[in-house]
Amino acid sequence: MQRVIVILVLLIAIAGGAWWYLHRDNGSNDVVLYGNIDFRQLTLAFNGSERVAEVLVEEGAQVKKGQIVARLDTSRLQPQVNQAEAQAASQRANLSRLKNGSRPEEIAQSRANVESARAEAINARAQFERQNALAPKAAVSQQALDEARSAAAVADAKVIANQKALDLLVAGSRVEDIEEAEAQLHAAEANVALLHQQLADAELRAPVDAIVQSRLIEPGEMASPTRAAFSLATISPKWVRAYVSETQLGMLRPGMKASVTVDSLPGRTIGGWIGFISSVAEFTPKSVETEELRTSLVYEVRIFVDDPDNMLRLGMPATVQPLAGELAAPPTAQQQ
Repeated sequence: MQRVIVILVLLIAIAGGAWWYLHRDNGSNDVVLYGNIDFRQLTLAFNGSERVAEVLVEEGAQVKKGQIVARLDTSRLQPQVNQAEAQAASQRANLSRLKNGSRPEEIAQSRANVESARAEAINARAQFERQNALAPKAAVSQQALDEARSAAAVADAKVIANQKALDLLVAGSRVEDIEEAEAQLHAAEANVALLHQQLADAELRAPVDAIVQSRLIEPGEMASPTRAAFSLATISPKWVRAYVSETQLGMLRPGMKASVTVDSLPGRTIGGWIGFISSVAEFTPKSVETEELRTSLVYEVRIFVDDPDNMLRLGMPATVQPLAGELAAPPTAQQQ
């Protein structure tokens, strides 16, 4: 009888040892985490102050990144854009005129003016010389002589003025004038770009793929950058925010796969992976369900989950079972 008891004890010991050997790498199966579904939320506001013309989505709607969700009234902004574009076109034409210089026809006309002024100067100088030759004989009055001398001087000055005008046309615009025109053109183009950006900002677009949680503005109301128009919830990533005690912390590591279950989806297991383990301890939040005392120190853990059907909701209680020895692929930047 004693031999039978010894044999039974040995068999039990061998079976226990075999079970321990087969399950020695799965120590984290004893770790069960409890937390809540979490994801990023954001408020969306217009970048300008104007009356709302259209609101294009309802609460609960799923929007794509870049999708227009609302528009502002642009009836006053569009004429400003048109005016700024016309001013920029005028400055552009002025700069081109300065860079191109005078037309050949203008230079030819100026040369003709110079020749005409020279002919008039020669004639005026000849009349003065004739009257000056008659002056000693008192054939002309002193007044007539003075008038002839003045006419000759005016004619000479006219030749010089026309010659200077021709030189300016041939030399073209000054560098300073061209630089000033370029600066004025840049200012006009910057104003056009600013107004075009304001025109683009009149269309409110979703920054990410998301669900519309709240519609906070209606057509006819005044929008402003400080007033939220929508409250959005991102579709991805989603994670379970859970907390683990220090004694269990060594059983977890980033990238470890996990299975997630929620009460509203009985019998369904959702795949996940540990994407974040806090390096700083904190006191257990009141919302955490653990068997330890709530004043004990714990570490936050985020278990990212796959939810392509968008079934998980914010705050939903979840149970997490880490899977030892199984590592998930590194999460992408979007999943983090």
